[in-house]
Amino acid sequence: MKKFLIIIILAFSTLSYSQKKKEIFLFTSFREPATEGLYLAYSEDGYNWKGLEGSFLKPEIGASKIMRDPSITKGKDGTYHMVWTTDWKGGNGFGYASSKDLIHWSKQEYIPVMKNEPEVVNVWAPEIFYDDVKKSYIIIWASTIPFRFAKGVEEEKNNHRMYYVTTKDFKTFSDTKLYYEPGFSVIDCVIVKKGKKDYVLVLKDNTRPMRNIKVAFGKSPLGPFNKSSEPLTEYLSEGPTVVKVGKNWLLYYDNYGSKNYKALSTLDFVYFEDVSSKIKLPEGHKHGTITTISKKVLKGLMEKK
Repeated sequence: MKKFLIIIILAFSTLSYSQKKKEIFLFTSFREPATEGLYLAYSEDGYNWKGLEGSFLKPEIGASKIMRDPSITKGKDGTYHMVWTTDWKGGNGFGYASSKDLIHWSKQEYIPVMKNEPEVVNVWAPEIFYDDVKKSYIIIWASTIPFRFAKGVEEEKNNHRMYYVTTKDFKTFSDTKLYYEPGFSVIDCVIVKKGKKDYVLVLKDNTRPMRNIKVAFGKSPLGPFNKSSEPLTEYLSEGPTVVKVGKNWLLYYDNYGSKNYKALSTLDFVYFEDVSSKIKLPEGHKHGTITTISKKVLKGLMEKK
């Protein structure tokens, strides 16, 4: 009987491992001038990425009809939810669409999250995070509202702060609230759940002297977050995204000053190792986020063209 149970346990363990092995990493992206829409790359190891041919969703909404900074997450029911920047300047919202297979998409919607702020300059880089404690989605983004905050080193139309809404169904949204106010212009924030009541906010200090990536820590995905760290990256870097590969967290970022992509590896978001020599990304890859897909979904994407 014991031998039989051991066999069952071993079989179950093997099955669970093989099921996990079926998940493939997927990296969203866009291409300049951002009118072509959604580009995708996939990886089996989280380091080496292969591009999938062509655009998988053409932007149809927003005054500029562009798609920048596509952020995607997979819901509990397997539905992929994506938001993106629709306008470089102007506009009071972001784009939203959902899909089961990343090929057939829902009707694109414009979510006017800053409709109550007539002076808003922009709505940049919306990022989705699923809060598994409250069972809701948090969407954060950067906006400038001139003269809203104390004058720093940035001009009033470039003095960003982070805002957020929450939703359970992407049909009704909470009121827009201030998300993060570090005392300087900040954009491109990403929420990472490291453990229970242990969250990391990866951010770009967008002030002219800095323009690099830092981290801050909090006990909730809505903060408050402590004082940000010293810079992790060099001058002129942005668009961070984070994925866990094995025991390590990989922090990818657009090192746009040198026109390349780089990555850092960390166990704790305190000590980092530059692993840029170990990664490979498609040429032209731009600011996106990483999720996972099944082999079946990948097969469909590869056969799309």
